[in-house]
Amino acid sequence: MASSVLKSLLLRFSSSRNTTTTRSFSLVTPQISNHTAKWMQDTSKKSPMELINEVPPIKVESRIVACEGDTDPALGHPIEFICLDLPEPAVCKYCGLRYVQDHHH
Repeated sequence: MASSVLKSLLLRFSSSRNTTTTRSFSLVTPQISNHTAKWMQDTSKKSPMELINEVPPIKVESRIVACEGDTDPALGHPIEFICLDLPEPAVCKYCGLRYVQDHHH
């Protein structure tokens, strides 16, 4: 009995599948561009990059910093180890936070 049910399901699945499936993104692209255009037109709100650039560079004492994006791992990003050997602030590639080495002489 189980084999007849399985055969019936397989026949329905194979007959319902279109073997020449092609995806059309023509409907998705206008939605994305319209959404982006609407978001960019609202000049009362700052863009994410403008908001992150308002955060001053974080001073650390070590040469290497580990950026996780947030103190809560569920809200952060994959850990990135950033070398601070250069005099200008180093930027995290995931969240845009800037770090600079605080030299104590």
